[in-house]
Amino acid sequence: MKLADSHCHLNYEGLAERQAEILDHARAQGIVAMLNIATRENEWDAVLATAEREEDVWATVGIHPHEADRHPDVDTAKLVARAQHPRIVGIGESGLDYYYDHSDRERQKAGFRSHLAACRETQLPIVVHTRDAEEDTAAILTEEMEKGAFPGVIHCFTASSAFARTALDLGLYISLSGIVTFKNAKDLQETAKTLPLDRLLIETDAPFLAPVPHRGKPGEPAFVADTCRFLAELRGENAEMLADRTRENFHRLFAKTRA
Repeated sequence: MKLADSHCHLNYEGLAERQAEILDHARAQGIVAMLNIATRENEWDAVLATAEREEDVWATVGIHPHEADRHPDVDTAKLVARAQHPRIVGIGESGLDYYYDHSDRERQKAGFRSHLAACRETQLPIVVHTRDAEEDTAAILTEEMEKGAFPGVIHCFTASSAFARTALDLGLYISLSGIVTFKNAKDLQETAKTLPLDRLLIETDAPFLAPVPHRGKPGEPAFVADTCRFLAELRGENAEMLADRTRENFHRLFAKTRA
């Protein structure tokens, strides 16, 4: 199988210290593309440096909703300027997180809209984080899309089937993480069965959310192969075909990776 990990954090503690080993392990498992995600401004340079050094790794630029209060000066113009780099292929992750509320909700909303404006201007995909904030996330995505279309993906999808339909109706992709393999993820598994193949991505969110059979270990991009095999069985599809299609979807969405 040849796979893409559409969302990982190679510069986070747990992976950064052994990044070369982690990348070798991923490649041995057939992972041929990895998207290294930014979450705060002070890591942008390191995230990009990995993508510059490794030909199968690309980067995003963005501010996680947890960090919104600490980044009031990261506006659309700053995001657009940094996104000109050829190895930066997406904007985010950004969105809304009402589960932890680490940042003021209005500040999260404002930051999210700034990221979406940057996507509209650059036509790079938005990488959306949403947790316990379906209604507001859907409303903002819909309102911003009406100002001008932009591509994007709902990362680490765990929301309702209704939210999935809204995202798909807006033209967005949906990315499933190792959570779909968890025994208590029955609702998510039912939604996963119905997602259209041409709008589906697979991710690890490493070093988080290691799938079965790696629960309790730090996640790493190699584990996307386990999620793919589980998802293929769940959906009644061939695993190699699913790997190919989700990898092709990754390159279609993150179009700069094809350059």
